[in-house]
Amino acid sequence: MHTNDQMTYEEFGRKFFETAVTEERVAGAVAQIAGDEFEMGPMGQGPGKIAKVTAKVKVKEPVVTRNLADTISFAIRIPLAIDLIIDLLVDKQRFTVDGHIALRASAHAAEPLNLVIDVSRPRASDITVDVSSTSLRGEVLRIVAGVDGEIRRFVSKYVAGEISNPKSQDVQTIDVAHLIDSAWDSM
Repeated sequence: MHTNDQMTYEEFGRKFFETAVTEERVAGAVAQIAGDEFEMGPMGQGPGKIAKVTAKVKVKEPVVTRNLADTISFAIRIPLAIDLIIDLLVDKQRFTVDGHIALRASAHAAEPLNLVIDVSRPRASDITVDVSSTSLRGEVLRIVAGVDGEIRRFVSKYVAGEISNPKSQDVQTIDVAHLIDSAWDSM
């Protein structure tokens, strides 16, 4: 015979959330949303949009920190590695970019019986980039073309779009009633 200590429905709900919504699970959901890599460009930059910027962005494993308070929230850091090329028609400058995306998320319940991980859409200021060039000419070009800001704007727009798309919304919502029905039916 099972001897279980009883708890209130409220205690059960809180315990359920703390058990179900872990850093590892949120990191897995965010990794599904972010994907492995994406490309940007070519984008016209600088005076007359003469410079064409293209980049391959590799998304690394997210690092998630959970905060248990009245609500369960998460600080998410997604490291990026970017290979950037600026094509000036007469030559191409290559850059290496390291950076990260800082996101915030919270867990909450929703009707009819859903567990939702609400991931905030990033702003350009949530994107950090460290751009390196192998030449002085490349550094001057980077500054004149405003490459750092454009990378931040593009990445934030891309990630916001990924967070909002229906596939990502499905990853962020767990139908608990369906899971309970499936578990009950398999007994």
